[in-house]
Amino acid sequence: SFWARVVTCLNWVHFSSGRENTVVLLIISLSISLACGHQIAGLSSPGFGQSAMAACYLLVTLVGAYFGCGRLLSFITQGRVEAPGTGLRRRAGCQGSGVRAPEDCNDVVPVGLVMNLLSASVIACPLLAVVPQLAPGHVPWLWTAAVFQLVVCVLSYRSMDSLTATFYGFTSILRFAEGYSALLTAFSIHPSSPIPFPVVFAVLFFILALFSCQKSLAEGLYQLFYVAYTIALAAQPSLSFQSGAQGVQVAIFVVSAVMLLVTSYNNVSAKRIPTGEGVFKALVTRVSGLTLRPHDRHSQAPYLGYSRYADAEVLGHACSVLAVFSITASMGDRAPLGVLVLPWAVVAGGVLQLLVGSVAFSRGKTLESMAFVLYGVMWSIWGLTRYGGLYGDTQGFNLAVGIISFLLFNSLVTVGALFLSVAWVVYAATFHLIIISFLLDAMGALPYGYDIGVSIVFGLMSFYCFLSGLFSLTFLTPQLPLGRALVRLSGTGGGGKDICLHVPARKATAVHQIAEIMKSGGICGMPTDTVYVLVAACNRPDAVEKAYKCKQQAQDRPMSLWVSSINQLEPVRSLLSALLWDFMSAAWPSSISMVIARGPWMEMFGLGESAKHIGTPQSIAIRNPNCAVATHLINLVGPIAVTSANPTGEADTTHHNQVYAKLGDKVDGVLCDGPSPENIASTVVDCTKIDSGHIGFFRVGLIPKSQVLQIFEEVQKRHSHGQINPGFEADLTEPDPNPNLTDPQRNTEEDNTESTESSTVPPPTQSPANIDTSTLATQP
Repeated sequence: SFWARVVTCLNWVHFSSGRENTVVLLIISLSISLACGHQIAGLSSPGFGQSAMAACYLLVTLVGAYFGCGRLLSFITQGRVEAPGTGLRRRAGCQGSGVRAPEDCNDVVPVGLVMNLLSASVIACPLLAVVPQLAPGHVPWLWTAAVFQLVVCVLSYRSMDSLTATFYGFTSILRFAEGYSALLTAFSIHPSSPIPFPVVFAVLFFILALFSCQKSLAEGLYQLFYVAYTIALAAQPSLSFQSGAQGVQVAIFVVSAVMLLVTSYNNVSAKRIPTGEGVFKALVTRVSGLTLRPHDRHSQAPYLGYSRYADAEVLGHACSVLAVFSITASMGDRAPLGVLVLPWAVVAGGVLQLLVGSVAFSRGKTLESMAFVLYGVMWSIWGLTRYGGLYGDTQGFNLAVGIISFLLFNSLVTVGALFLSVAWVVYAATFHLIIISFLLDAMGALPYGYDIGVSIVFGLMSFYCFLSGLFSLTFLTPQLPLGRALVRLSGTGGGGKDICLHVPARKATAVHQIAEIMKSGGICGMPTDTVYVLVAACNRPDAVEKAYKCKQQAQDRPMSLWVSSINQLEPVRSLLSALLWDFMSAAWPSSISMVIARGPWMEMFGLGESAKHIGTPQSIAIRNPNCAVATHLINLVGPIAVTSANPTGEADTTHHNQVYAKLGDKVDGVLCDGPSPENIASTVVDCTKIDSGHIGFFRVGLIPKSQVLQIFEEVQKRHSHGQINPGFEADLTEPDPNPNLTDPQRNTEEDNTESTESSTVPPPTQSPANIDTSTLATQP
């Protein structure tokens, strides 16, 4: 009944915040609360409140059916028809309140807190004399809470909240263990666990609580109650979840209810209840040598892969610690089920390791993913066979063959770890020793104490990786190093070198970061309206030289010049013809690169000696891209020198992952925007003879030839009617050398005789101004 009243209070909070469907939720919660009250009254007097309780539950059923049908109707009609009170809206706390940024909102935390309430009430029931002891009837409640908390764990990773996800991963393990213990009571089995293991769990909870204080002091203090709970379990000779553990669960119930109210209120209201969010930061700023890592949704964006989940390695290493210390329990003459290892090994080492492996794979961490999946399968099989009572007479050669296959797979992981870090090599090698202990045990030749020794070594290595992951999530300095790769290959995949700055292209602050790098002489990868490119500021000749050399630019494949708009060419406007200027104004911004004659105007951009890398001695390719990110960056930096973001001779890069793979150890930053909108390069137009009424095509790319010719025809028509740029009025007296070039048919015929497509290089006599057209084949 108290739990139902807590839900009622939460819905009152939603109601005061003006949520559209709050009335439905309020009716449901009030009805559940009244039904629970009548049910409690019926325990003292069987004839009291039965009809009233049935009426309340009937009301819940009707309102729930109405709400469900309303949501189904909205889904079928794609939102065009919605029943009153069934609409769903984002909460005000994450939209427009100005209190919390959207990336800070984790919608599922209240669900996890409710599950903590549910499990705490079940464990505390024997202490309150509601039931004599835990029984199999409590198992569905505890395991339901465990499953929901696993879901909360996954969704927290999706919200880029690794600390919360790790906490609910831990609590789900406890829920499965509590349910398993209650289930065994039906078989008159009282499981026990070695005292060191709950102490290990308490240490993990304590460290996680300390690091969780960076989110809020209240959250860190709340997690300390689970430290007390695991210590209470360690103090019991038998893990029956009785005595002191039940008392701590009563405290957890009360604190969870308070945290639930505070969290829900802060999520939906602009006025927040203080939870000590800035205390941790204030303390860290006063300690020299500590630098906090800035946190937002993109702080854990993967440098490889296209994942919507935060890094889960912290949970994976913690689960390895739990699983390995649990198998240090010796069965002796006891039944396998009598040692409480099965949930620790199968759930922590198995299920959650598989979850961590899938998240690692989505983040582009192929080796780490393979390791976690392999170890998850190994813990699951070993836990189910040895501690599930299935081991028995299966010892022998047949079992050894299966374990040898795991040895071979782990050998591949160990070899792969050579390209990753020293820590991962030790991590994989020590697990190799554990698999060998499994093999020796299957053959009946296990030396005394060998399995416990290697398990402790692997557990300590996993614990170090757990700490390193937490430090990496929290601090820029200091960090616990994992070591460099022992074997290094070219590119970022070889390890041994820090990954360059990678920031999301859709954030203005990220674009400013890249702009500052370029202003300081750095080179960066950038998305465009076509493929990814490598860029350097023109007013930094050293950066242009670096960009030219780092991708092994061929001498016959020069770089191009890009501007954010034609206004950046205003200083050299008087040196360009009127027709060319108007053609640029009409065609840009777009995926059209224009090859124009080289001239003294190049000196205006501060290229210095690096100007030799831009274009050829006779011409230069210039472009204004049709990409908001690119134009914004160029507007901050000034005109830039551009080349394709791939070593000469290789295919164009169409994803930021490819930029990392090919040039990640040579560039200073990359703006990440996922896959390119187009896989086709720009159209390269020859404008060296534009004053005579001729344009050609060195390459037809994203923009078709007909569209370019149409734009040029319209510009020519304006000139033939005297509608030219007023800045070139002196040209009015000059006769038009080709007054009849208004027919698209003729343009096409001339184009075919004086130009070339992307795959054809014309003879020198046909190339305007003796330009080597092959130099433009790789312009982005």
